[in-house]
Amino acid sequence: MNSRQFLIRDLLVLFGLTGWAIALPGFASEFAVSMALTCLMYVALSSSWALFCGTTRYLSLATSAFFGIGAYTSAILLEQLSWVQAIAMGSLIAAAVAVVMGAAVLHLRGTYFAVLTFGMTELIRHAISYFEKSVTGTVGRVLMVVPERETIYFTVLALAVITVALSIAIRRTRFGLAMLGIGADEQRAQTLGVNTRWIKIAGFALTAAVAGAVGAAMSVRWTYIDPHTVFNPFIGFQTVLIALIGGAATLWG
Repeated sequence: MNSRQFLIRDLLVLFGLTGWAIALPGFASEFAVSMALTCLMYVALSSSWALFCGTTRYLSLATSAFFGIGAYTSAILLEQLSWVQAIAMGSLIAAAVAVVMGAAVLHLRGTYFAVLTFGMTELIRHAISYFEKSVTGTVGRVLMVVPERETIYFTVLALAVITVALSIAIRRTRFGLAMLGIGADEQRAQTLGVNTRWIKIAGFALTAAVAGAVGAAMSVRWTYIDPHTVFNPFIGFQTVLIALIGGAATLWG
């Protein structure tokens, strides 16, 4: 099949799965919908992770950091802002942190990059824990404004669909080809005129923005959050495992 046929196939599969997910709450049990919500969360996280890490071959372990930043942003701002605005702010703040983090560590590769991103995740988690203990005297937050379960489900579904659609689109752009070039041979990509530093930072910020939005949407599901819950390394590890087992270099993996 040529690239156009692959695109049509991908879109048809995406539309079919989206239709099934939209209809699910109408006939499935509450437990099944809850499981589907968790699956949709990891669809968005692993798709955004694979968009950057699968193409550039940079192994990031910072997903839980961006997820937690989005969750805490939503928990803090949801009483002052609307649901959509709180999610947008969580996404933007996570992306801003990723730009700073990426500028500091994206010159490294392999084990060094993976270890440093994990270390920064733990640093952020402990910093927030220390701040809460020192300033508020408690650890964790109770969310007083909680949307309906259907609202949470369809929001996360929308984020998952948007993320997959972005992956389909970006892989066919110059930006996506530049990330593929970095993954294949970064020095050669530089020789061909690709600004690899800014491409990597932009890709890293994009995956962080998605993780932040998902964290902001999922935080209200639990009604109570603390650093150990939303910055849990397991979220990042499971995201990586899902992408790698399915195939990080392929869209549907």
